[in-house]
Amino acid sequence: MNKILVIDDEQAINELIKINLELVGYRVIQALDGIKGFALAKQELPNAIILDVMMPEVDGYTVAQRIRQNPLTKNIPILMLTALSQLKDKVRGFDIGIDDYLVKPFEMEELKVRIRAILKRSNQIPESVAIKELLSVKEITLLPETYSVKINESMAKLTPIEFEIFNLLFQNHGNMVSSVKLLSDIWGYAPDDEIETIRVHIRHLRTKIEKIANGKKYIQTIYGGGYKLEL
Repeated sequence: MNKILVIDDEQAINELIKINLELVGYRVIQALDGIKGFALAKQELPNAIILDVMMPEVDGYTVAQRIRQNPLTKNIPILMLTALSQLKDKVRGFDIGIDDYLVKPFEMEELKVRIRAILKRSNQIPESVAIKELLSVKEITLLPETYSVKINESMAKLTPIEFEIFNLLFQNHGNMVSSVKLLSDIWGYAPDDEIETIRVHIRHLRTKIEKIANGKKYIQTIYGGGYKLEL
């Protein structure tokens, strides 16, 4: 049974999320502030965390940073809840390393869809790798079990989303992968401000890949269309 930690200071929302997730089979742990939430994240090691942004004392961005910096919790997927709908607020969260955003008010069915999506990305080897089994071309080798990419003798550990993006580009190397295909294949739905969502993840992915590739630019932007991996 997947264990979900809900960190939200609004007790009514926290309880509503708990009830709805338990109805579909999740075990739910609750925290009403960021301090207790981070403590429970380290103690319980949940499969996913639902984290509110606007909380007293310690806000959600700070909690997310602490989760990502702690060796025990750094790989736990985070779905961030926020009343802040500005693009810059979402980009800030993605820069910290959250996995997805949901703007309040939201429908519980959408929350369930997004939780299923981030659990799928974090709990299994990407389906595209399992099906196509194209794991090594030229100097690049994929290691799906650890969400890593090896270029020559150097290796980079990616997040599940970053690995899915790189894998999709890798499977179609030399050809453009449209933004629409990235969204449908990886997220399974269209996130809010979808173009900027992709751009943020591509930016992080490029930084990691170029660091182990001596600056070689494998990922190309096809303006108005999508992205392409050139080997």
